[in-house]
Amino acid sequence: MSASVLTYDKQAETTSARLSDYIELTKPRISIMVMVSVAVTAFVARHGQPDFLAIIHALIGTLLTAGSASAMNQWMERDLDGRMPRTKNRPIPAGRIRSQQVMLLVVTSLVIGAGYLAVMVNPLTAALSVLTWVVYVAIYTPMKTRTPLNTAVGAVSGALPILMGWAAVEGSWTDARWAALFLVMFFWQFPHFMAIAYLYRKQYDQAGMKMWTVVDSSQRRSGIEAVVGALAVLPVSLATIGSVPGGSFQLVIIFGLGVFQLICAILYCMRANDTTARKLLRASLIYLPLVLFTLLSVPMAG
Repeated sequence: MSASVLTYDKQAETTSARLSDYIELTKPRISIMVMVSVAVTAFVARHGQPDFLAIIHALIGTLLTAGSASAMNQWMERDLDGRMPRTKNRPIPAGRIRSQQVMLLVVTSLVIGAGYLAVMVNPLTAALSVLTWVVYVAIYTPMKTRTPLNTAVGAVSGALPILMGWAAVEGSWTDARWAALFLVMFFWQFPHFMAIAYLYRKQYDQAGMKMWTVVDSSQRRSGIEAVVGALAVLPVSLATIGSVPGGSFQLVIIFGLGVFQLICAILYCMRANDTTARKLLRASLIYLPLVLFTLLSVPMAG
C-alpha cells in the first residue's frame, strides 16, 4: 500500500473521529428524544392530521437548538465530567475538542436554529426553543452542584419541547391536551432521573453534584419523588387523548403502562437498591416511548 493511500486513510479516520466527537457533544440520544416529543405533540395537536412541512421545519430547528444546549451543558460541566468514570472520556474533558471550538458550535447552532424556527415555523416556537435553552443551560446546569431541587427545574426544560411541538402547528391553546402532555413529560422525569441518580450516586457524589440520592443516604426522598412522579402521571396521561372517539383502547394501554411504572417506583421507594433502581429505570424507558407511540395510534379526527 502506497504512502499516499495510508496518509489518506489516516486523514479520513481523523476526520471521522472528529465528526464523532462533535456529534457526541450534542448528546444525540437526548436530541432525538426532544425531536420525538415535538413531532408527536404536533401530531396530537392537529388530531392526527398535522402540517408535515411545519413539523419538518420544526424538527430541523429543534435539532440545532437542542444540540447547542447539550454542547453548552458539556462545556459547563467539563470539570465534573472529568471526575466521573462514565463521562471522563467525553470530548471536552478528554481534551479532544478545545473550548473555542465548543463555543463556536454552541453559538452558531443556537442562532441558526432559533432563526430558522422564527422564519420557517413561527416566532413563538423560536421563543420557546430559546426559553428551553436558557432553563436547561443557565438554570438547571448550575443548580446540579448546589441543590437537589435541580431535578424539578430539569423536568421543566425537559417538558418545554412539548409546547414547541404544539406551537409549531399552531394548535389551539384552549385545548387542555397540551397541558396534559406537558405534565406527563414533566412528572415522568422524576422516576426516570431518580433511578439514574441512584445507580450513579457514588459518581455524582465524587463530582460534587447535589442529587437527592447523594444528600439523603436513606434514599427516602428519592423514593418519595419517584412515587409521586409516577402517581401524578396516571391521571394527566388519561387527558392526553381527550374526547377523541375511539380512543378507549389507547386509554387502557396508557393507564396500564402508568400502573407498571408506579409499581416499580413503589418497589424502589420501599427498598432502594441497584435491582429496584434498574427495574424503575427500565420501566421509565418503556413507559414514555410506548405512550408516545400509543398517542400516534389514536384514531384521526373527522
